[in-house]
Amino acid sequence: MASAQETPEEEVKQINIVYGANFTKDEEQFPGASIFSKDERQVQFEHQGADLWCDIAIFYQKENKLRAIGNIRMKQGDSIQMTSGKINYDGNTRLAKAWEKVVLKNTGSGTGTGTGMTLMTDTLYFDREKQESYYTSSGTIIDSANTLTSEIGRYFMVPEKFQFVDNVHILNPDYTIDSKQLDYYQNSKNAYMYGPSTITGETYKIYCERGFYDTKIESGYGIKNTRIDYNNRIIEGDSVYFDKATEFASATNNIVVTDTVNNGVIRAHYAEVFKAKDSVFATKRAVSISLVEQDSLYMHGDTLLLTGKPDHRILRAFRNAKFYKTDLSGKCDSIHFDQSSGITQLIREPILWNVDNQMTGDSIYIISDMETEKLDSLKVINNAFIISLDSISMKGYNQAKGKDLFGKFIDNSLKIVDLVKNTEVIYYMYNDDDELIGINKTICSEIRLLLAKNEIEDITFFTNPDGDIFPEKDLPESSRKLKGFIWRGDERILSKDDIFDEDDNNIELVKIKGVNNRLDLEEEQEKDENEEDPIQNSNPINGLTQKKGPTLPKKE
Repeated sequence: MASAQETPEEEVKQINIVYGANFTKDEEQFPGASIFSKDERQVQFEHQGADLWCDIAIFYQKENKLRAIGNIRMKQGDSIQMTSGKINYDGNTRLAKAWEKVVLKNTGSGTGTGTGMTLMTDTLYFDREKQESYYTSSGTIIDSANTLTSEIGRYFMVPEKFQFVDNVHILNPDYTIDSKQLDYYQNSKNAYMYGPSTITGETYKIYCERGFYDTKIESGYGIKNTRIDYNNRIIEGDSVYFDKATEFASATNNIVVTDTVNNGVIRAHYAEVFKAKDSVFATKRAVSISLVEQDSLYMHGDTLLLTGKPDHRILRAFRNAKFYKTDLSGKCDSIHFDQSSGITQLIREPILWNVDNQMTGDSIYIISDMETEKLDSLKVINNAFIISLDSISMKGYNQAKGKDLFGKFIDNSLKIVDLVKNTEVIYYMYNDDDELIGINKTICSEIRLLLAKNEIEDITFFTNPDGDIFPEKDLPESSRKLKGFIWRGDERILSKDDIFDEDDNNIELVKIKGVNNRLDLEEEQEKDENEEDPIQNSNPINGLTQKKGPTLPKKE
C-alpha cells in the first residue's frame, strides 16, 4: 500500500488494509478517499499493533488517515479494546477521535493486575503515541471496586492512571468521593485529591483540598484545610490522617478537635482519636476549652487525655497542668475532670486562685452542678490555707487556715468559705473611712468567711474562739503570718495565655510535605521500582522512607 518513494520509517507508520470489501469512490463528497463497506464480515485495518473493525471505512491513503463508521471495534494488544459509532484516525500522529457511545476497556492483562477497567463517554480522544486517552464532555469509569464519573478525564495506559477534573464522583457501596480534581490508579485504587474534596463513609465524613485516600481500605490523609467528622467529633488540622479498619485518626499542627455533643474543644499541635475507645490524646501546646456559664474554661497540660461516652467524659491533664477562667485559675501536677459527677480534682501540689484569693492544700476539688452547669462548691482537703493581699494597705495579708476548707459558689462566684479543725485567722480590719482598726488574730475550731466582690466581708468564729484585735504597732511583722505561709502571687494565672510556658510557645511545628508540590509518587516508582531515592520515596506528611506505595502518616 505504501508508495515507492516513501522511506522505511514512513512505511512503518502507514495504515494497512487487512480486509476491505465493497470498494468504491465518491470524489464529490470524499475526494482522494477509498470507501470500503462490509459484506459477510467487517472492514478491517491494522496500524502499528492496533486493529480496527467497522461497517464503513473512508480511507485517505495519501494522507494516511481513516474515517470509520458503524459498530467500530478497535483493539490494541491483549488488554486495550475500544468500541464506538464513529472514529477518525490519523496514522501519522496516531491520534484517534471516537464518538457516539464510546466504550474503552482495559482488561489489565498486560502491565495491570487483571482487575480490568471500562471507560464510557460520548467523545474520546485516544493518543496512541503517548498511550493516553481523554474526554472533555463527561465520562464514566468502572473498575472492580469503584464507579467514577467526571466532566473531564485523562487516562494513562501506563501506569493505568486517571486524572479527573470537574464534578469528580466516586461511587462505592461503602463510601462516596466528590472532588474538584483527583488522580486515581486503576491497580492500587489509590486516589490523590488536588482540589476541594469530600469523602463520605458510613461512620465518617472527610473534607480536604489536598490529600490521599486508599479506596480499598478506606484510609488516607489530607494536608490542606482538612476536616473529619468522626463519632460526634470534628477533627481539623494542617495534616489529618484517618484509618477505618483501626478506627483511628490523628492530626498534626494547628489542630482543633470539637466535641459536637458537649460543645468542648481541644486545641494542640498533635492529637490522636480512637473511635472504639471514644478517646482523644493531645499534646504539644494542648488545651481543652469548655463553656461554664457563658465563660470559657481553659485547661492545659503537657498531655491531655479525653475518654468516655458523651454523657460520661473524663478529661485528664498530665504534667504541668493549669487552668483558667475569668475569676478562677489554678495549677498542679495533673488535673482529673469527671463530667458525669461534675468533679474536677487538682492532684499533687495544687494551688487555686479565686480572683485575688490564693488557696492551697494537699488536694483540691471543684464541684459543678450538673443540671445548671454552674460551679457549685469547693473542697480543699488537708492543710487548707487561704491568703489574699490586703487591698487597702497593699502590704499585709489576710489569712485563714485549717485542716479542711469547704466553699460555696453562688452564680459562679465564691461566696461562702468554711474552714474546720484547728483554724486560725489573721485579718486586717478597717472602718468605713478605710482607717485600720487593728489586726485580728484568732484561733478556734471552725471559721466561716463571707465574701463580697471576691474580698472577705465578714468573719464568724465558732466554738471557743481565742484571739484579739491588735493595734498595728503592737503586732510585730514576725507575728503577722501564720505558720506555713507562702505567698505565690507571681505565679498567678491572669489570662488564658498564662497557662502556656516558654516551651509551649516555642514549639517547632513539623513541616508538612506535599502542600506545594504533587503528592503522587506512584508514577515515579513505577518507572524504576528498584531505585531507592530518599526524596522520591518519601512520605508527603513526615518524610518516612518507603519502597512501594504511599506510606501513610504516623505519630511523630
